[in-house]
Amino acid sequence: MSHVSHKLNNSFEGALAGGGDPATSPLYVFGPFLKLIVVAGVANVTFGASIWLVVLTVVVVSTMYRLVMNWVTDGSGGSGLNEEEFGSWAVKINAGITFVEYTLTFLVSIAALVTFLADRFPVFNQTFLGFQLRTYVAIFLSLVTGWLVNRGPKMAARTFGPATAGVLLLLWAMVIASVWKLGFQLPPLDLRAFSPEYLPFTLGGYARILALMTGIEIFANLVAAYGGTPQQKSKKSFGSLLIIMGTTSITMLIVGPAILQLSDPSNEHVSVFTQTMDQLLPQPLAYLGTLVGIAVLLSAAAASAQGLQNLALGLRYRHYLPSRIGQRNHFDVADIPVWIQVTVVSFCFLAFGTSEETYLAIYAAGVFVLLSLTGWAVSKRLLRELRAKFSVACLLSLTGTIVAAILTSGATVLIFEERFVEGAWMYFLFIPVLYAAFSVTRSAMGEPTSLEDQLGRMFVGRYLLPYEREGLPEDEATFGKIAIPLDGSQLSEYALPTAGALSRACDAELALVSVGRKQSRERSQENQLVGDNKDLEAYLNHHTGQLQEAGLNVDFVFGSGPVAQGINAMAQDLEADLIVMSTRARSGVKRLFLGSVAYDLTRLTSTPVLLLRPTEEWKSRMSQFKRLLVPLDGSENAERALRYVRQLAPRFESQVLLLAVPDREQDAPVLKAYLDKVGAALRERGVKTDTLVRGSGAAQTIVSVAETEGADLIVMATMGQGSFTRRMMIGSVAYSVVRSTPCPVLLVPVRKSSNQ
Repeated sequence: MSHVSHKLNNSFEGALAGGGDPATSPLYVFGPFLKLIVVAGVANVTFGASIWLVVLTVVVVSTMYRLVMNWVTDGSGGSGLNEEEFGSWAVKINAGITFVEYTLTFLVSIAALVTFLADRFPVFNQTFLGFQLRTYVAIFLSLVTGWLVNRGPKMAARTFGPATAGVLLLLWAMVIASVWKLGFQLPPLDLRAFSPEYLPFTLGGYARILALMTGIEIFANLVAAYGGTPQQKSKKSFGSLLIIMGTTSITMLIVGPAILQLSDPSNEHVSVFTQTMDQLLPQPLAYLGTLVGIAVLLSAAAASAQGLQNLALGLRYRHYLPSRIGQRNHFDVADIPVWIQVTVVSFCFLAFGTSEETYLAIYAAGVFVLLSLTGWAVSKRLLRELRAKFSVACLLSLTGTIVAAILTSGATVLIFEERFVEGAWMYFLFIPVLYAAFSVTRSAMGEPTSLEDQLGRMFVGRYLLPYEREGLPEDEATFGKIAIPLDGSQLSEYALPTAGALSRACDAELALVSVGRKQSRERSQENQLVGDNKDLEAYLNHHTGQLQEAGLNVDFVFGSGPVAQGINAMAQDLEADLIVMSTRARSGVKRLFLGSVAYDLTRLTSTPVLLLRPTEEWKSRMSQFKRLLVPLDGSENAERALRYVRQLAPRFESQVLLLAVPDREQDAPVLKAYLDKVGAALRERGVKTDTLVRGSGAAQTIVSVAETEGADLIVMATMGQGSFTRRMMIGSVAYSVVRSTPCPVLLVPVRKSSNQ
């Protein structure tokens, strides 16, 4: 259940990364299940019905999550709740339940772990100073796990390793051994199990086994951790879910009857799974299986602590938690939430014991609250899509999802009714208390800034580059066609070498465009402007021929009218992906290369514009695209520039420097954390990236850093249309940079945004 910070290549890697929690469930769910039905003497009737009901639930819920994975690819789809669609209450409810679930995952994992230890070493069941020795072991392991997790994810990964692979091997070994020794036998489905006499036991057993559904939502959170397009990511994540939940379901169906046949649920000293393992597996494989179980349970506890760290960071930045609680230590993780979790867990062990059965009721209850909420959230979205455009496929999906929502909601009611007095009542205490605490904190701290809010979402889910959020293919040729405005002047022709270099690197078509005049033959000693369309056509034809001889794919087009409007219209007609042009960026120069023309064009166009301001310094007249400076302020609009950085950097082997300029000194840590997230996403995609937080004034800092860092291209977004609402996005900042730096500047206009 931890936040995944590396790229996953395939479904099996994802299964190992996220499947520790659900994969361990067969190790401990059979005990409470069999104790209920064997002691009551109804196992021969209700055993199979309870298991088949659980398998049906797994299939229906997994199908529902397939839809969630298709829709939500940023790693935040696990609960189906989001603030944008449901409001802030969804965040607080989801956070409250998730906090309890992470703590219960820790509790159940450590409790099951010491049960496995006590199976092999009965001495741990003895009492010392009023508590069983296993209680002291559980508290000690909790403290060690918390300490390791708080030393950072690398330490935790090295310590716990790929334990999930071990438990998968163990489960499949048990499946094969069951078939080998007892034959292939599935649980019988006796319809008497649904009669009034047996139904309470059937549903009671169903409720106890449902703990195996814990952790299934992690696979929706894993979607963003894979490589490829959004469709490929969701497919791989669903494959991971199938590997884990398929293994778990097969274990229930094939090993389950063996456990019923070979184990004694009344044996308080050895768990039913260990009893069965000892009879099915030869020594020392059975003891090795115990070690594997211990390792994966310890890993599951660590993963829940890491998940709590990320949850706390997300809530802190969104002002639902006090800053002190979400503060990072020198290992760059939030350690206080983990110590709170370990303290709560230790208290529970002292007060309620270390039997996993004690905590399974609350454990399963919270999971099914989230699963049912997810079902209704997905149903709401499907219904909206169906109203917008009817299709049989959507109708069938809606029907299936409603069935899943009803099934999980029914299971939620059943679990609360069945296990209310055994601990499920605690949700009616904890969730309102946590909800109130989140609300009071948010009210005291005020609304977060847009940067804090976005950073908070990153820790709840995972940072995606803009093209990923928009569902665009990763290898899309962003610069497929490049327009170069020319007017016959030497100044305009300074854009040709840079445009040519881009054309070769991106395999792009070039289009020379020019706006002529119908009457005036005005000449400028400096610019030598062409006066009529005939001369203009000859001029463009000449440069077209030269560029074609150089092996470039080029054509030309010209028109008339106001210059900026004319260039924009031709770029739109050509479906150009980029405009490359020169500008003086100062007043006093006539026609095309007045700074006001470039200004007007970038305000009008939705096409990115690469501006060169030629000076005596050769670097101003071209870019080798080796050092890219990208100013960001945390807004999604500013991040639009990253899509183009992502295209340029691999083609030119560029070094990218992400720059943030804080308004206030206290903003610097938040900006640094934000840039680290963005930089990590770029590095995962092979882009060499550094980060820098510096300065106080945006424009002068950008210019200064460009000079000191040797940048040969600045890539930044600008709002246009006078809608200047963000710091780095403010048009005056962009144009101040253009006027003040000899470095070429790529401006990415942003026309539509929910933040405007």
